[in-house]
Amino acid sequence: MSAPTAARPVDAEQTGRRVEEVLDRLAGSDPAAATAAEELVRSLMDFYGSGLARVLHLLSAAPGDPLARLLGDDLVASLLVLHDLHPEDRDTRIARALDSDSVREHGLEAVDFDEESGALTLRAREAGGCGCGSGASAREAARAALACFAPEVTAVEVQTAPAGPALLQIGTGPAPTGTR
Repeated sequence: MSAPTAARPVDAEQTGRRVEEVLDRLAGSDPAAATAAEELVRSLMDFYGSGLARVLHLLSAAPGDPLARLLGDDLVASLLVLHDLHPEDRDTRIARALDSDSVREHGLEAVDFDEESGALTLRAREAGGCGCGSGASAREAARAALACFAPEVTAVEVQTAPAGPALLQIGTGPAPTGTR
């Protein structure tokens, strides 16, 4: 990911007129398409409105590093990534995703990222007790977090930890007969 660039200047009034023109054009040709387009615009406005509200809240919240608070927020981070404004590189964002609350409990670490296919291979840091881990839930948790922080990851593979040595039970048995 490249370094953040300055946003292009956008004229709000001109953009509003342009959106209205496109919606009017769609309404004249296909009412179903116009309804779908209006729903799309409304959904995007809700998404961006929520992101901006979150930015304001995070900036006005408790003291500390405002950038860290912004980058740690899933909604704001996803907006920054979406517009290529996130200041962290891909590997750092992947590490941040794997350290998020929903993924940390699965103890996953990145092993390899294939840039061509977008596949990320993960491995459990340590085997969990009985060895019956929950690979599917770990993969889904990682996939959800990565969608926010690193959308260039298009597939997630979780390697299962190798099984540990078999447990050997040693106990006392009956004393052999005929010996003292």
